[in-house]
Amino acid sequence: MVSKRFFKTRDEVEVTFQLDTDGIESAALVTDRHGWQPQPMTRTGRGKGPFKLKVRFPKDQPIQFRYLLDGSRWENDEAADDYWPNTLGSDNSVLFTT
Repeated sequence: MVSKRFFKTRDEVEVTFQLDTDGIESAALVTDRHGWQPQPMTRTGRGKGPFKLKVRFPKDQPIQFRYLLDGSRWENDEAADDYWPNTLGSDNSVLFTT
């Protein structure tokens, strides 16, 4: 799940990424804006709830992202605004901050 919070006085958008996946030990958000370096997500609800991460991005930008689960499995977000092909033969989730 992805939710966006727009600010009236700033040229940025706060995006909350939430991943409701049972049976995984770790999750990371990987975006083109962070050089495809994994950003660890934290589990809410005293370690039993969904993984969550808030990130701020510039307005009016497409953001490509994927989730890295347990350090080896890639997953897209069903709530993404679009999907774009990547050079590895799969798709990246895309988020528009407009």
